[in-house]
Amino acid sequence: MKILKILKILFQLLLCTLIASSCKDGERLYKKSTILMDTVVTITVSSESKENAESAIDSAFERIKEIEGLINFWSPRSEVSALNSAAGREKVKVSPVTLDMVEKALYISRKTEGGFDATIGPIIRLYDFKKKTKPSDSSIKEKLTLIGFRNVFTDKNKSTVYLGKKGMSFDTGGIAKGYAADVAVEVLKRKGIKGGIVAVSGDIKTFGLKPDGLPWLVGIKNPRPKSKDDEIMATIELQDSAISTSGDYERFFMENGRRYHHIIDPMTGIPASGCQSVSVISKEGALSDGFSTGIFVMGPERGMRLLRELGFDGIIIDTEGKIYVTEGIKDKVNWHKKP
Repeated sequence: MKILKILKILFQLLLCTLIASSCKDGERLYKKSTILMDTVVTITVSSESKENAESAIDSAFERIKEIEGLINFWSPRSEVSALNSAAGREKVKVSPVTLDMVEKALYISRKTEGGFDATIGPIIRLYDFKKKTKPSDSSIKEKLTLIGFRNVFTDKNKSTVYLGKKGMSFDTGGIAKGYAADVAVEVLKRKGIKGGIVAVSGDIKTFGLKPDGLPWLVGIKNPRPKSKDDEIMATIELQDSAISTSGDYERFFMENGRRYHHIIDPMTGIPASGCQSVSVISKEGALSDGFSTGIFVMGPERGMRLLRELGFDGIIIDTEGKIYVTEGIKDKVNWHKKP
C-alpha cells in the first residue's frame, strides 16, 4: 500500500503542471490534472490568461477535495461514515452537499426501479475483483436484507438523513464523480471561465465552446477492443452536457466462461446481465453518472424506454454487441469502430 501511495504522489506531481495549447484570438486551452477521489481528475479550460486559468482550475480542484471529505465512504471523519454508523439508531444532520447527493441518488433509484441503489455497498464488498473471488450464495442472501433505497429517509427542512436498518450503509460513490464534475464546472464559471471540460475519471462535464468555436469532442470506449487501435469506438461533440459510461470491462474477472463484474444488480446480488456498456448524456453529471449504472442493470429495452421518458440521450450495447442509440444523437455520433 505504501508503494502504491508513493506512486500516486509521484504521478500527481508529474501531472500537476499547467499545459497550454495555443489558439487564435488570444484564447488558449489550459489543461491540468491531479489525483482526487482515488482517480485522475483532469480539467481543461479556455482562457486568455494563464494566471486566470490556473487560479480557476485550482479552485475547482479545491472544491472537489472539500466534497470528497464530506462523502468519502472510507474516511471515519466523513458525513457518510457518520450516517452509516448511526444506521437503524438515529437521524444524522448533514451538509447541504451530502443531502443533495443523497436525494439525487434516491431520485435515480426510484426512476430506475432499484437498478441503481446506493445502499448496495454490503453486497459489493463481498466481491474481490483483484483476488478474483466471488461470495457464496448464502452470504449474498444474508446481505440482501440490508439493501433497499426505500429504507433511506431524508428531511430537507432539518437537513437530516436516516438509514432505517442497522447494518445498512449508504455510499454516494455511484454519483459522486459526476456530482464533482458538476460542482467543478460551477466554480470555473464563477471564476470567469467561458468554456471547459472536466473529466473525473470516466465522468465528463462540458460547458461553453472551445476557442475555435466548436463543441468539445468526447470519446466513448469500445467495451470489447481487440487492439489499442480500436479502444475508442466513437466520438461525439458535446456542449453544456455531461456524459458517463458504465461498463462490464472496468473491474471484472472471468470464471468458467462467465464474466463477474462490479455492476451488481441490487435485487439479486450478482453482476447484472444484458449489457456490455451504457453511456448516458444529460445536463447534470450526477444524473448521467447514476443513470448509466441503473440503466445497465435495467437492460437495453427498459433502459431505452427510460432514456426517452427522461429526455436524455444515450448509447447502450447489449451482451451480443447490438447497439441502441437514442434519436437525439443518432446523426451526431461519429463511429470509429463498432463492437
